[in-house]
Amino acid sequence: MEKETMTEQSQTGTPCRCGWALGKEDYYVAYHDHEWGVPVHDDRKHFEMLILEGAQAGLSWDTILRRREGYRAAYHQFDPQKVAAMTDAELESLLSDTRIIRNRLKVFAARKNARVFLKIQAEFGSFDCYIWQFVGGQPIVNRWQSMTEVPVTTPQSDALSKDLKKRGMSFVGSTILYAHMQAIGLVNDHLVSCFRYTQV
Repeated sequence: MEKETMTEQSQTGTPCRCGWALGKEDYYVAYHDHEWGVPVHDDRKHFEMLILEGAQAGLSWDTILRRREGYRAAYHQFDPQKVAAMTDAELESLLSDTRIIRNRLKVFAARKNARVFLKIQAEFGSFDCYIWQFVGGQPIVNRWQSMTEVPVTTPQSDALSKDLKKRGMSFVGSTILYAHMQAIGLVNDHLVSCFRYTQV
């Protein structure tokens, strides 16, 4: 998650939230309040967030979140089997789809990553079993007081990135994957002052 706001205290009368969620649109605040940092154990959700985090590379999370429904439609409700089977023609057609980020490398990477995702499922029984091993099966619970303390990469994200790249995935650098780990609850990076810190 990009650190675009350094203010950590919410306005009087509202819950105290992480600084990056303050002053945002309702859908963005809802994402912080209901999704970000909640442990994920559903493979389709894992795949969805991999596509979205990869699409974010070089952009803001808000840019992607506003297009989430467009991505859902473009990539078959984030069904990895269907995305893995997409033809070149189908992917080419997405390059004119204004509902998503029309970056050729990112669009075609979704199919390649889906195929790797399926291989990981076959090897480990589920992608969930695979990815949670990088944190020992339990969320890493941090105790950050300020957004300035939150890292952009960790040894765990480095290891995950290295392994996924070795398996053939693209747009899985350590920074992208640490944001992914934050989003799917492998780490709890809500500030201790945030009302969600103890809830997730």
